[in-house]
Amino acid sequence: MSTAVDPVQETPDPRPGPDAASPAERTESRERRRQRLSTGVLIGVVGVLLLVSLASVSGDARFALSDAFDAVQLPTVALPGLPTVVVCAVACLLAAAGFVSGRLRGRLPALAATVAGVAVILGFLTWAAAGRDLPFPVSNQFAGTLSLATPLVFGALCGVLCERAGVVNVSIEGQFLAAAFAAAVVGSLTQSVPAAMLAAVLAGVVMAALLALFAITYLVNQVVLGVVLNLLAVGVTGFLFDQLVQPAADTYNSAPVLEPVEVPGLARIPFFGRVLFDQTILAYLAAVSVVLVWVLLYRTTWGLRVRATGEHPEAVDTVGISVRAIRWSAVLTGGVFAGLGGAFFTLASTGSFSKEFTVGNGFIALAALIMGRWHPVLATLMCLFFGFVTQMASQLQTLSTPMPSQFLLILPYVATIIAVAGLVGRVRPPAADGVPYEK
Repeated sequence: MSTAVDPVQETPDPRPGPDAASPAERTESRERRRQRLSTGVLIGVVGVLLLVSLASVSGDARFALSDAFDAVQLPTVALPGLPTVVVCAVACLLAAAGFVSGRLRGRLPALAATVAGVAVILGFLTWAAAGRDLPFPVSNQFAGTLSLATPLVFGALCGVLCERAGVVNVSIEGQFLAAAFAAAVVGSLTQSVPAAMLAAVLAGVVMAALLALFAITYLVNQVVLGVVLNLLAVGVTGFLFDQLVQPAADTYNSAPVLEPVEVPGLARIPFFGRVLFDQTILAYLAAVSVVLVWVLLYRTTWGLRVRATGEHPEAVDTVGISVRAIRWSAVLTGGVFAGLGGAFFTLASTGSFSKEFTVGNGFIALAALIMGRWHPVLATLMCLFFGFVTQMASQLQTLSTPMPSQFLLILPYVATIIAVAGLVGRVRPPAADGVPYEK
């Protein structure tokens, strides 16, 4: 006696449901798993540190949304210190648990990372500002972030153009230094901001030409060459400063200082007006340059050739395009942006030059373009991140926070190292980056 079997129950539907993960989504590479775990552990450690800091939190944390000189005064926001830090710590721990468990799919990892980032910043600032006599100046924080990030953006764009074409540029620091010196001397002699900026651009292009000459034409090791060019810039500017500039500082070291340029109408917007639309001309040029470099790289034939040269120069040469010419053009164009970045140090601060006063910003720009995966927009975001942390450390020194002042000075560099090692993960440069091409 046979028993009838329902064919619907016997044969399962082979088609996956709408929520089922594909085999590619279920398979996780070793590198991605390492990055996910390192991100989760790092966020979890910060969450634990926020919980430990509860012992020193007392009172409310006040955040001033307006400067004392703003025409429209926005209210000062007060947050209860202890509950805010607890909520931020819990948010970090939940995000860390999600990363470590590997249960976050689709857009959830990006959302969890964003929530954790906001929780880290808000929790840390609340801990630092709770119970202090002065409020934390939020508008100054964002305005200072844009100002500090401006030269870094120019340097990162210079590096993006060079390395997309296959030339490693470790000499951004030297380009900054030479351009800053040229801006100081020419600006002092002419008392003209445009002349000083033009001199800075020419100095940046000259340094870029030296990089291109030895790296592209004579096939010198590009990393070693970059270090040598940095030392050359330090030596030449230091010698000329001691022999020429310092003995006659009134003549050679008194360049005009850039004044903030208000955008009519937009500068009057509360909070955002002073932050975004009351900056120096170099800050506006930096924003325009990001868009310009993106368009050049991704919307022009020249940009396509640059990216192809950085990935597969043999293929570019095969179709009759000169690899050397493309690399030369990319490096020289990058020198223009490095020159503008160097001009910022002189013209946007005191109008004077001092030895080695770019203080490693060229190397920070190099780190930003690596963290930004050699993309102009992502590299700019990394520059803003460093500018934010640097400005935050400066603001916290005025609040008499319990954190030692020595740690506040190194906080931007510590944050950059943590971001590179723990959050960014392994990145892939252009395939021919740093590889000399011989026809």
